[in-house]
Amino acid sequence: MARIVAADDDDTPPFYSMELNTHDSTLGQLLKNVSDVRKMAIGDETPVHESLNQDDDYMRTVPFVLSFDNLTYNVSVRRKLEFRNLLPRPRTEDPEIAQTGRPKTKTLLNNISGETRDGEIMAVLGASGSGKSTLIDALANRIAKGSLKGTVKLNGETLQSRMLKVISAYVMQDDLLFPMLTVEETLMFAADFRLPRSLPKSKKKLRVQALIDQLGIRNAAKTIIGDEGHRGISGGERRRVSIGIDIIHDPILLFLDEPTSGLDSTSAFMVVKVLKRIAQSGSIVIMSIHQPSHRVLGLLDRLIFLSRGHTVYSGSPASLPRFFAEFGNPIPENENRTEFALDLIRELEGSAGGTRGLVEFNKKWQEIKKQNNRQPPLTPPSSPYPNLTLKEAISASISRGKLVSGGESVSNGGNTATATTLAVPSFANPMWIEIKTLSKRSMLNSRRQPELFGIRVASVVITGLILATVFWRLDNSPKGVQERLGFFAFAMSTMFYTCADALPVFLQERYIFMRETAYNAYRRSSYVLSHAIASFPSLIFLSVAFAVTTYWAVGLDGGPMGFLFYCLIILASFWSGSSFVTFLSGVIPSVMLGYTIVVALLAYFLLFSGFFINRNRIPDYWIWFHYMSLVKYPYEAVLQNEFSDATKCFVRGVQIFDNTPLGELPEVMKLRLLDTVSKSLGTTISSSTCLTTGADILKQQGVVQLTKWNCLLITVAFGFFFRVLFYLCLLLGSKNKRR
Repeated sequence: MARIVAADDDDTPPFYSMELNTHDSTLGQLLKNVSDVRKMAIGDETPVHESLNQDDDYMRTVPFVLSFDNLTYNVSVRRKLEFRNLLPRPRTEDPEIAQTGRPKTKTLLNNISGETRDGEIMAVLGASGSGKSTLIDALANRIAKGSLKGTVKLNGETLQSRMLKVISAYVMQDDLLFPMLTVEETLMFAADFRLPRSLPKSKKKLRVQALIDQLGIRNAAKTIIGDEGHRGISGGERRRVSIGIDIIHDPILLFLDEPTSGLDSTSAFMVVKVLKRIAQSGSIVIMSIHQPSHRVLGLLDRLIFLSRGHTVYSGSPASLPRFFAEFGNPIPENENRTEFALDLIRELEGSAGGTRGLVEFNKKWQEIKKQNNRQPPLTPPSSPYPNLTLKEAISASISRGKLVSGGESVSNGGNTATATTLAVPSFANPMWIEIKTLSKRSMLNSRRQPELFGIRVASVVITGLILATVFWRLDNSPKGVQERLGFFAFAMSTMFYTCADALPVFLQERYIFMRETAYNAYRRSSYVLSHAIASFPSLIFLSVAFAVTTYWAVGLDGGPMGFLFYCLIILASFWSGSSFVTFLSGVIPSVMLGYTIVVALLAYFLLFSGFFINRNRIPDYWIWFHYMSLVKYPYEAVLQNEFSDATKCFVRGVQIFDNTPLGELPEVMKLRLLDTVSKSLGTTISSSTCLTTGADILKQQGVVQLTKWNCLLITVAFGFFFRVLFYLCLLLGSKNKRR
């Protein structure tokens, strides 16, 4: 395995040194020892971990330099429908403006260039709408290919999307965390997702403990994250946990969008101090920040000020006074440098000429600065190993202790082991481990909110009790048949309406899912499967609870086997309904809109199920909805389960007159009418003659096309079908990139 070590000389810049406390280097030392054993095993006689100084034997890897040139990003501007747009416009030389009244595109980034290196924090500053978040997204490859112009390179090589996902992390502005997990559990799940399977569980725990100390949240390690209804950790601690999730795999590139937003000055300083330690451990940190305090400014290494997509300043914080002094607006001695700069930029933006003069002055100032230095301040050839490719540099970092998610440095063989290759899988773990970890996290989070499942159980049991008391011990008369039909229609539709509570589950997790899958923490297919696995045990419990509550109380037929099928079709209905609602949650972004659509569609399913109108009576132009109805198949299945006994009679003798105006006649008159009917038909119909069996009822209801087992299979298949649609929604609709 190649040993890439920075030279130990007096000319090495200060950011070459690594400032790690004992907690930060724990896992690096463990992996380093493994590397030493490998070296001795293959006979490599090169020195083992030469020290940069006498106190620290942890060696720096090849330096990384991130450069970006002429980044330009334009977006289409939709034309608003306004009354003034209908009026004739004055002529103009610009045909585009003449046609639409304003340009069709808006420039969010205009030829932005810069560079930074490991050990440094680059901060992007500017007013709202200046392009700070857009620049961070551009560097983090969160803008769709083809929309962004310009180049982003690491050590002079263009970053491929797959490689960038492995060696980088992106921390969103919002703290997207599961509220019922503790800080330690949250970081441990992140370690299970992002650290390679080859790393033992014990070392993953060591990494989590070291990270907790590095983030300064040791006192909150056993505290839940919390939300509006559950007291948890503070806002500053939440932000540090959010950062910790994305740096668990020790990324080379770390992007952060407004990490100090909403925090007080002390919490903001603690967050940036953590980022400084991360940078000093060998990472490049790039973040957007609104208005840093004096203490925060002291931790920053490079600044980029933006104004409406243009660069108005790029350089170190120490150069700010000189820059604005030469521009003609010197910074007062006791003034916060960044506050003065931002105030001046806002003032210029409101003037007639805007910031054009400041933009042009910055370009000239940068050119003069380069001429005085005779070369750019940061270039990859400054490395003592300028001929290394990017993969070799990353491989060397991994061999020295960088955890880079799933990446492994592999020797090409030979006694000298002078070359390395980088094995970079798309995901750190195989699919079955992802499913196991996701299911465990989901079940743990649900177990700590028992009131949610309790309400669902109570809803099902109370509904079952109401139905049991209303339809208590139905007889086998014509009225009993009608009441059975009503019970089955309401019961089967209840299964689907009860599943509507699954709608907000994914809507609440959507942005957590997008954050985790954006950088390949796990596969989308793993999430879909784990989502189904985690929800299935509760469906079984609900199915048995409803079946036990209603089956014997209503007096349904079929015995033990009938009860078993009754449980199965209820479970299949829950499964199908849950999958259907889950699919809708992947399409509809709003809870209220989602509930409206779910209730409406389930009402249509019930309408066309065959209870209110038989299949033969449904108009041809609506018959397709009958076959798409999720309620149809469970409804027909329970009808066949109840009326499949051909020997069981439901209408005998004078019962034929029930549910008709003749039903009010005295019993003697009914017998005379029955005798008259018998003579007319030429047959004998007595008061005990069976006139309608279960098979006749099924025929009357139009339930003759499918068996009950076919209905069960179709219901189950609907569940899998909607899960596949849910997966496609996640695959196509969660790219997490700007267009």
